[in-house]
Amino acid sequence: MSLGQENQVSEFIRSLPKAELHLHLEGSVDPPTLAELSRRHNTPLRVENPRYIVGPDSGQELTEADVERLYRYEDFLGFLMAFKAVSERLRTPEDFEVITYRLMQKLHAENVLHAEVYVSVGVIHFRGQEFAPIFEGLESGRTRGERDFGISLLWIFDATRHFGPAPAMRVVEEAMIYHDRGVVGFGIGGDEKRAGPELFGEVYAQARKHGLRLTCHAGESCGPESIAMALDGLRAERIGHGLNAWRDAELMAHLAQSQIPIEVCLSSNLHTGCCPDLGQHPLRTFLDHGLMVTLNTDDPEMFLTSLNREYRLAQEMFALRDEDLRELAMNSFRASFLPEERKQEYLNRFED
Repeated sequence: MSLGQENQVSEFIRSLPKAELHLHLEGSVDPPTLAELSRRHNTPLRVENPRYIVGPDSGQELTEADVERLYRYEDFLGFLMAFKAVSERLRTPEDFEVITYRLMQKLHAENVLHAEVYVSVGVIHFRGQEFAPIFEGLESGRTRGERDFGISLLWIFDATRHFGPAPAMRVVEEAMIYHDRGVVGFGIGGDEKRAGPELFGEVYAQARKHGLRLTCHAGESCGPESIAMALDGLRAERIGHGLNAWRDAELMAHLAQSQIPIEVCLSSNLHTGCCPDLGQHPLRTFLDHGLMVTLNTDDPEMFLTSLNREYRLAQEMFALRDEDLRELAMNSFRASFLPEERKQEYLNRFED
């Protein structure tokens, strides 16, 4: 968020206790940090998997201006290529420690008290990197961030759906190893059009069997049938984006009755072209129909946003009152994968 945009955020929004539930670690890397990583790793990326397609800029040193241009794209494919350029430059445990700590520093500045952060474990595997040392880097950053900023952070291990079910199962197995070290859940992201939820029934069953909480990107670039499959076939407990749920009245009624949370990401949907105009976003429809909605940034640096800015956008575009924003902030704790007693501790803060 630019200084001008930050100054437009109301003191009420700044002061709201908030949680963020749909946030990709790799998408939080800002231009100065990516330029720094690029200087560290200015050689072509070496990967184990021959199917991994290395783009023409792979390994080249990027300036901050280069990164800012990289983060300007016009469609979902452009976003995926930007995400790939970031992940190519995350190579050592120290890299992951740095970006985790800096993310928590930014969250603290926005009064975010708890975050559930996706790590693209499927991409790390696909690049042939050893995951155990990387996880130690993640945990080092998380431990320092919790100590310095007082933020609670849990990991969600993310599988890339268009890599297929077998690699996704490997991500579940990895999550099971670290389940007692801050790994709370499992989900799938990536290109929804190339791999629907119906392919991952066994993967989700295995995750559920071992106590992992379940979320799923669905209805972002595909229709409401993708959301229905994520709920019925995968038994997802939260839906990432859910943008196209409004197209199916029966699905909307089910979401309202079940109170399965929808992780709404306004700027993300706009920047990827999944929603052509913010005025057409169904957030107001979701709220009017009684859905459990949370606001999130998805990939904040790549979408030029922050959580405070998402709250401001919601208020300005959809005529939300302060009471509505307060309810959205409370939803972010209610929909979290925290134990019930921890949720209540955070919700008690709203009594003030």
